[in-house]
Amino acid sequence: MAAPRRVIEVPFSEKELSDLACVSRSRTEPANHVQRACILLTYREKPSLYATGRAIGVTHQTVERCLRRARKFGVMAALDDSPRPGREPTITSQARTFVVDLACRKPKDFGYPHEVWTTRLLAEHVRERAVAAGYACLARLAQGTLCKILAAPEVKPHKLRYYLERRDPDFDAKMAEVVSVYREVEQLKQAAKARSEETPAPTPAVAIISYDEKPGIQALANKAPDLPPKPMRHRTVARDHEYVRLGTQSLLAGIDLMTGVVHASVERRHRSREFVKFLKKLDAAHPPATAIKLILDNHSAHKSKETMAWLAQQPKGRFTLVYTPKHGSWLNLVEGFFSKLARSVLRHIRVASLPELGQRILAEIDRINRRPVVHTWKWRIAEAK
Repeated sequence: MAAPRRVIEVPFSEKELSDLACVSRSRTEPANHVQRACILLTYREKPSLYATGRAIGVTHQTVERCLRRARKFGVMAALDDSPRPGREPTITSQARTFVVDLACRKPKDFGYPHEVWTTRLLAEHVRERAVAAGYACLARLAQGTLCKILAAPEVKPHKLRYYLERRDPDFDAKMAEVVSVYREVEQLKQAAKARSEETPAPTPAVAIISYDEKPGIQALANKAPDLPPKPMRHRTVARDHEYVRLGTQSLLAGIDLMTGVVHASVERRHRSREFVKFLKKLDAAHPPATAIKLILDNHSAHKSKETMAWLAQQPKGRFTLVYTPKHGSWLNLVEGFFSKLARSVLRHIRVASLPELGQRILAEIDRINRRPVVHTWKWRIAEAK
């Protein structure tokens, strides 16, 4: 008489089934996790150790061990290996805390010239001071063991990562002011869309310009000519490593957020006089009754005496400057335009002279203005914080 089939009952929740399905299809999870997830899902459909083993390609004993782990430790815990016996750790938890505490300090605090730890230096430092600190178990600490101790709390004292300190106490208020201007742009667009096509478009009451400078654009000249791609020989443009520096240019540009038209000029420098020259260009490009509102950063040329003196001579309400917060240039839409220009035109550019660089930049802007793209701000104030 055949023995009755053994059925190991394993309860599954909806979330566990969803997680198992994700693991079983994953290409990045460990292979044993994927295999065990497939075992559990297959066994749930057909509760047979032999049938599940044949379907997955493992023995029925492997299936049984996986199911018993799932019943004992939980479904998701069954994806990991069972805890194994071993000798008691010789490095105590207090000693590990001691190591992590040292790693969270700077080497120069202990008299070393290093700015950040190396794992070799830190291991040596721990070995020298462990016994005196009462942690004899660390007297022979190896570099690899140190790395394992630091991996648990995810401490990496050999690496340096930059952050940006908020230095503008009025950051939120200034950000709200800039985003309010973008909201005004959206309202003006909606009003223009709602206007009947038969009604002639009136002179715009306000022009909103997102403005910034892109300084230091290098004019580089080749020493040897570029070689075009050749089938079956080299797939890309070939370029000699050596080049000649001809100088730099600065691009001053502003995007009209209502029309997408880019106003631009290329200058050798970006001082107050160049900024005033750009403002004069905007003044000439818009009707006298149009108010011009600029979103710009806190560059000294934007607040200089020369700039303020020229603005004071203009009719009241003609120019309004809205400043982004300090370290808040990402709030300015024109930065996205500069990024695209750098990736599409300025990257790999080579010129024969400095004027040629300016001509090619302005030629690209003329091409963009033939079919201007209206830029739209997507974030809201709550999302921007």
